[in-house]
Amino acid sequence: MPQEQSSVKERQRVDLKEPRRYKVTIYNDDFTTMEFVIKVLTQVFFKSAQEAEQLMLQVHHADKAVVGIYTYDIAVSKVRRATQMARDEGYPLRLTYEPE
Repeated sequence: MPQEQSSVKERQRVDLKEPRRYKVTIYNDDFTTMEFVIKVLTQVFFKSAQEAEQLMLQVHHADKAVVGIYTYDIAVSKVRRATQMARDEGYPLRLTYEPE
């Protein structure tokens, strides 16, 4: 018995969604130096020196600033790395991540 060949192709529906984004916020405190905040912004968040200085001043005057918006894994990684840098230097710098 010969097999029948069909010219109908099955379509498979794939729902792809863009990953949720998280904003990383840095907070002001009375102990962390401005120079160290700039160092964190340039080394961890890859900001230019000028942009890092502007963000640092925004943190200083407004008590916090959003330093970037990333996927979950990257946001967590950057917050952990920056927090560890601060602890290694003895600073209480605080960063958080939250859904955008």
